[in-house]
Amino acid sequence: MSSSLWELQPESLRSVCHPDELGFETTADLSPLKFKVVAQDRAQRALEFGLAVDDPEFNIFVAGPPRSRKTEIIKDFVSELAASDPSPPDYVYVHNFKEAERPKALSLPAGRGRILKADMEELIANLRVHVPEVFESEDYSNRREGLVRQFTQARNAILQELDGRAGEEGFILNISQTGLMIFPGKDGKPLSEEELKALNEEERESLRQRSTALHEQMNEAIHKIRRMEKEFQEAEKKLDQDMALYAVGSFFEELLEKYRDLDKVTDYLREVEGDILKNIEDLKKKPTVTGPFPFAMPEPSFNQYQVNVFVDNSETKGAPVVLEHNPNYANLFGGVERRAQFGALVTDFTLIRAGSIHRANGGYLILHILDLLRWFFSYEALKRCLKEREIKIEDLAEQLGIIAARTLQPQPIPLQIKVILIGDPHVYQLLYIYDEDFTKLFKVKAHFDWQTKKSDEHLQEFCAVVATYCQEEKLLPLHKTAMARLIEHAQELTGHQEKLTLQLKEILDVVKEANHWAKTEGHQVILVSDIQRAIEEKTFRVDLPEEKLQDFIEEGMLFIETDGAVVGQINGLSVYVLGDHAFGRPNRITASYSLGKEGVVAIDRESQLSGNIHTKGVMILAGFLKSRFARNMPLTLSASLTFEQSYGLVEGDSASAAELLAILSTLAEVPLKQNLAITGSVSQRGEVQPIGGVNWKIEGFYKVCKARGLDGSHGVVIPKANVRELMLKEEVVQAVREGKFHIYAVGQIDEALQIFTGLPAGERQPEGFFPPESVNGKAAATLRRLMETARELMKEEKGEKKD
Repeated sequence: MSSSLWELQPESLRSVCHPDELGFETTADLSPLKFKVVAQDRAQRALEFGLAVDDPEFNIFVAGPPRSRKTEIIKDFVSELAASDPSPPDYVYVHNFKEAERPKALSLPAGRGRILKADMEELIANLRVHVPEVFESEDYSNRREGLVRQFTQARNAILQELDGRAGEEGFILNISQTGLMIFPGKDGKPLSEEELKALNEEERESLRQRSTALHEQMNEAIHKIRRMEKEFQEAEKKLDQDMALYAVGSFFEELLEKYRDLDKVTDYLREVEGDILKNIEDLKKKPTVTGPFPFAMPEPSFNQYQVNVFVDNSETKGAPVVLEHNPNYANLFGGVERRAQFGALVTDFTLIRAGSIHRANGGYLILHILDLLRWFFSYEALKRCLKEREIKIEDLAEQLGIIAARTLQPQPIPLQIKVILIGDPHVYQLLYIYDEDFTKLFKVKAHFDWQTKKSDEHLQEFCAVVATYCQEEKLLPLHKTAMARLIEHAQELTGHQEKLTLQLKEILDVVKEANHWAKTEGHQVILVSDIQRAIEEKTFRVDLPEEKLQDFIEEGMLFIETDGAVVGQINGLSVYVLGDHAFGRPNRITASYSLGKEGVVAIDRESQLSGNIHTKGVMILAGFLKSRFARNMPLTLSASLTFEQSYGLVEGDSASAAELLAILSTLAEVPLKQNLAITGSVSQRGEVQPIGGVNWKIEGFYKVCKARGLDGSHGVVIPKANVRELMLKEEVVQAVREGKFHIYAVGQIDEALQIFTGLPAGERQPEGFFPPESVNGKAAATLRRLMETARELMKEEKGEKKD
């Protein structure tokens, strides 16, 4: 049976996009997309739902592959929705006159926080100017002198009355800075000690009684004077307050009227007014201290009356959308700054700074999950805020015990926010499994796809995204031929004829590079040659490892046969994925056998150079051999397999078809063609199953054959299920079209066996045997011979034991 039965035609090796079917001449003819997204219906519906649900637990995790423009798409989508939302309030921090360590947070409508700050600064300016002027005015001086005069007259009258009574009783009243003193006297002079001793007992007793009575009157006078002093101080204070109110009262009345709709603000203004009246002495101008080094007294700072505009939404249109790229603790949650003063670090409520979560409060906060997880305290604090629904400004150093001194404890701010995390699906699964809080707080998953079907609708969206990108980045428009090639490249990236990649960053990077080459060549639009050059140049920049491996093969350092036929030897195909580049190359796989009980042994597995999937593939080969050849007899076989010149880990089962052919070849002693290579996994029933990287593998073997000269016999055998995934380079397709290279697609291992040997594989006959001249028949004969040899050896062994 000819191998041409399984050969693929050039038309099936690559999907071609016809430029005339796109419906435009250049992308400049296309209207830009509102949302620069293609075929992400699942993610879009999840986003619409998550953003619409007003619940603090329904935050969103956007999962998707890298380079799919998730961040740009999410920000544009959320910004469009946020534009129609109401703007959140401003937040300001003000001094707490009762507990200075706990500054108060005030909420004001958007834009009024800045106005309140300006009003308070104007008030402070008035305090600095008008209040000292009032206290230096003639009216104040006259009124105060009147109070002093009234007090002085009243006090003098009391002292004069006391002095008169003392004189009548023969005593003298002495008034000094230390107080009042009464002592006996005569003719206005105090009695001497000798005169006091000269008094008889009756005179002394009389003097004592009069002294006691006078002291009682003096004490009453002192109490009366003290009451008068207190009344004077209160009157003076009342005068000062009246004068201060006269100076600034009108300003407070205006402010109270201006903010009458905000109860907390009016309460704060009344507290400010009360504090000003309470500390009126601080507002008076201090006289210059006289002395050898005169200096002016420091002016009051009025810092306690400042307003710290913590969150200013005066220029925010709609709800805020904040994308934080560096979510460390300070950037995300803000903090209390400090300044150096006289060698020490001091702080106050004006140094409280907002973080991203404060600026996004009332709107949307977008974070990359890996950036967030790099700052563990940020992640834990974010969850705590979402659970408590308030934002606390806490000093991280204080929490960790690095700083013992206590700092400010600002009043927490209510939190109303939608958090959107962006990350890899694997990270989402890990958090979902191992973080209990994550499942409670992020209940909406918006999963971005990495590829989509190539439908007419998706093609239109794809072209519109490219057109929008060109307009935004001010790039040259794409000609329809260039767009057709770009679509084919999108299919090449997915490795499928009927699908497009949704990793749009890869596509748009090609467009930007093609724009450079187009301008270099002086083109007015991006042509197909510019797209092709961008693709080739990008590949050339990263394919050095592939080139070096190719050199090793061409120099004979890596043994790969591309002509002739060898028993037990075949060309398998493997893929190298290096992050920025992936490519395929052939591997020599060999098999040998002997009499034994081990079955199929993989040398790579025994040397611990193979992974679990490869080990499973080898075990499946043993199952296939038993199913096909050992139904009626034991399998007395020890077959070994290996990847020659392989010094790294072998993983995957895509070489199991090649390994099985190598085993059957060595058992049947039938050579395998070395001008062919094969890829595919095998089931226990002999079905050739699909594998990954089929295009890279075919192109890798093609390069080796091309370097040695294509003679029309070279080719690759692939699983039939992979035919739809063929997006081979045009060079390979052209070689097939010219008959220099061949691609075969098989569904059963027997079909591949016939292609590689040129002999019939052989089907099992009703009697249970295979045709003797078939490959399966020869392999079965070898296994039967091994079984008979084993039986003879067992008989001899038993005979020796009897002897």
